[in-house]
Amino acid sequence: MKQRIGSIALVVRDYDEAIAWYRDVLGFDLIEDSARGPGKRWVLVAPKGAPETSLLLARAATPEQTARIGDQTGGRVMLFLQTDDFQRDYAAMRARGVAFRETPREESYGTVAVFSDLYGNLWDLLQLKPS
Repeated sequence: MKQRIGSIALVVRDYDEAIAWYRDVLGFDLIEDSARGPGKRWVLVAPKGAPETSLLLARAATPEQTARIGDQTGGRVMLFLQTDDFQRDYAAMRARGVAFRETPREESYGTVAVFSDLYGNLWDLLQLKPS
């Protein structure tokens, strides 16, 4: 049996607020939004055309979960959004209001810039160099 990571849970404050940001600002597709009992939903978003790995937007339900919103990794980059055209996506994301924490830089592995999502989670926008 082949295995893969299907979804990664991301704790959010509000389902609709998170859907709007990931869909309208990052340009992700809304893969699924299904009711799962009182006050719960199964909400999956993924980069356009790439549903293999999605984010499960999980609304915080306890004070402990609420405290983790925006800082699930202790301030480290949490997610890596890979692209085949860094300049295209960097320009489009900036035009839609994505907050980049740095200017793009060239590394031995590719072009990268750190940005934060609406809650403050850190991401890399990354175009890998051909191997």
